[in-house]
Amino acid sequence: MRHALVLVGVVLFLSISAAAQGPAGTGSAPVSAADLSHWQLGLGYQYNRINLTGTPFNTNGLNISIVRFLDRWFGLEAQVGAGFGNTGATTSPANLTAKSVFVGGGPRLAFRNRSRFEPWAHGAVGMEHFRFNQTAGVLGSNTALAGLAGGGIDFYLNPHTAFRLEADWIGTRFFSLNQRHFQAVTGIVFNF
Repeated sequence: MRHALVLVGVVLFLSISAAAQGPAGTGSAPVSAADLSHWQLGLGYQYNRINLTGTPFNTNGLNISIVRFLDRWFGLEAQVGAGFGNTGATTSPANLTAKSVFVGGGPRLAFRNRSRFEPWAHGAVGMEHFRFNQTAGVLGSNTALAGLAGGGIDFYLNPHTAFRLEADWIGTRFFSLNQRHFQAVTGIVFNF
């Protein structure tokens, strides 16, 4: 987890220094908030490394986020992520089908300057729901408060479309215990 956070920090640092060399193809004219899009819709693939009971397992799925920027740097984000996987042979009971859904919202800070790179950081508070094919016992179907923090970078293909890389830490509280999970998202972003 520490390595993932360091990697996100390095990517953000390098992208900010690259963006400091000026916007792509427009000279060095300043960009106003009115020149930037107010909405972003992100659609992508989501990978989660889940650790509910001490034995980690993976899920793969879909991530959707929508952001409404209130000014040049600050926006409000809503995010929904759904994951599907299997707990593996090392859990007890073994090989359970796992489904997860995260729904949350919170602030997003972005370095928006009309360059090809847009680094950003975000946080969200919401609910995480897990459902396992086990009908009795601890795992079954559970919902808990969850928090998400992380960041990423959008690589613009044109003024309205970008490719996104994102890494997040998710914290939950199931079974009266705190858990930490890792999430990686990649996909396409539409600006309008």
